[in-house]
Amino acid sequence: MEKSAINVMNKINTSLFLLSIPLLGITACTNTTVNHQQPEISIPAQFSDNTQWQAIDTLSPPKQAQWWQGFADETLNQLISSLLVNNENLKASAAQYRAALATLMSSQAARTPTLSSTASANNGTVASSNSFSNNGLPTNSTYSLTASVSWEVDLWGRIRQTIDSNEAKAQASLADLYAARLSSQALLAQTYFQLRNTDQQIALVTSSIEAYQRFLKLTQARQKAGVASSLDVAQAKTQLHSTQVQQLDLQEQRMRYQHAIAALIGKSATDFFIAANNKATSYTPALVQLIPSTLLLNRPDIIASERRVAAANAQIGMAQTAFFPTINLVGSAAYRNSEWDKLINLPNTIWSLGPSLALTLFDGGLREANVQIAQAGFEQATANYKQTVLTAFQEVEDNLSSLAILHQEVEVQQQGLNAATQAHRIAQSQYRAGISSALTVISAQTAELSAKRALSSIQLRQQLASLILLKNSGGTNLSLANEHTPQLP
Repeated sequence: MEKSAINVMNKINTSLFLLSIPLLGITACTNTTVNHQQPEISIPAQFSDNTQWQAIDTLSPPKQAQWWQGFADETLNQLISSLLVNNENLKASAAQYRAALATLMSSQAARTPTLSSTASANNGTVASSNSFSNNGLPTNSTYSLTASVSWEVDLWGRIRQTIDSNEAKAQASLADLYAARLSSQALLAQTYFQLRNTDQQIALVTSSIEAYQRFLKLTQARQKAGVASSLDVAQAKTQLHSTQVQQLDLQEQRMRYQHAIAALIGKSATDFFIAANNKATSYTPALVQLIPSTLLLNRPDIIASERRVAAANAQIGMAQTAFFPTINLVGSAAYRNSEWDKLINLPNTIWSLGPSLALTLFDGGLREANVQIAQAGFEQATANYKQTVLTAFQEVEDNLSSLAILHQEVEVQQQGLNAATQAHRIAQSQYRAGISSALTVISAQTAELSAKRALSSIQLRQQLASLILLKNSGGTNLSLANEHTPQLP
């Protein structure tokens, strides 16, 4: 009876194996791989400055230039060096990239067989057929040493597409790291330029306060001489005190910028200090020539977005492989004996080798839903990629236009400052000669200070526009256009 049952089971297993052969033949001709193609998007032939567009063949994070050195500020260079080492956000981004690499390595491990081994020792008794008590029954010992190997045959590309998806995600994570680094560098430079402009504004206001104090003394002397009125003195005091308030407000702004820089470079705001530079100027390098259109698609955020499209594309193929059986080759070998010292012996060998096949026959539409989810994810990633590219063009065009207009603003404001300075000199000369009133001098002084501060503000905007244009180009320059060396920091 026992042999008969075994024969029946062997016949069933043989039948199942023979039935699986045509299934394997049919599915072997099926390819679930979804080839990735970069989403098409309409791009302009040139920027507004007539720089010609040239498409690039590869998408990989470029080796970033030390673009901030173009602003010729040694303090800024030192701060950015500290940022790259100590910024906590960059450390988090680097850790995220390492996690993505580890995930990729984990999926690559599925290509290789899995080898495992077990060892066991059991002591027990065999119950007597005519007694419920185990007292006095002989003890039975069993020792075994087993090794097994299992390998999934990737006929439908599930493992391959999992690796492709994780590889694209790792590349996107690397691009995210570059983007985070570039954004942090740009934010630090922007904050630093604002701090230096505040130094410049403080110097202008301080110089004006000294001039207003001299004018107040002159007005008070003229009042004692009976030439000026108490109203003239009151107006001079009002001008002096309001300008002193401006000075205090600028000092408060400077402290905020200094604290922000400390946080960016990973230092305590309490222990961090940047010495004031009263001679600071808003230096703006000639940047437009350094930003050809060929670099636009090397922006880290665009690269990350495109790689996520590739990952989402691979997810579709992964979801489709669920409709096909999973095939594993499984083998095992073991030694088993009741005596430990005679365990490893050829007569005690037990082994097995053969394929296994698993196929889901009904899941209530779960696999179809997963494919639809993957397809929707791909469409979302594609739309995000296209929007990222469009936004990149907008940002570059915005700052190119801003630089052109701000250049004109600087020239016009300089002319206005020259006129305000001349008006101040004339008003002061007339006041000393008794021709004009103190109010005329005060108005001219206020206008001159406003013109100086306005020119300084426009120069800051010009500097920031150059900075943001560098950021929007990916932080690269012409000399690095053909270098592609993504590396783990």
